[in-house]
Amino acid sequence: MTPCDATPMNAQQELAALQQALLQLRQGQLRVELLVAQAHGLQRLPAELPERFATVLHGLLNRLESSALFSEESCSFSQVDLLDSLQMWLDKAQAHLPN
Repeated sequence: MTPCDATPMNAQQELAALQQALLQLRQGQLRVELLVAQAHGLQRLPAELPERFATVLHGLLNRLESSALFSEESCSFSQVDLLDSLQMWLDKAQAHLPN
């Protein structure tokens, strides 16, 4: 199957995939850049959420990318805190999606 043949994911599937990517990142199985790229590629999820969700997500992703430049925790860019904030964003997004 080629990417063109793939069935587009719905918002719930995109959310689940991003949640899985976050888990893999926390476990050291995924690089920050890949999670950020996946999040920037979301299509259905942002369309089903209030606009403020996109604003917050993009801010988190920008800070997460910046935190990846530091080898240690920094006062400005605590990657652990940013990942916790992304988890909170995912939880709130889930609550806003229709079941």
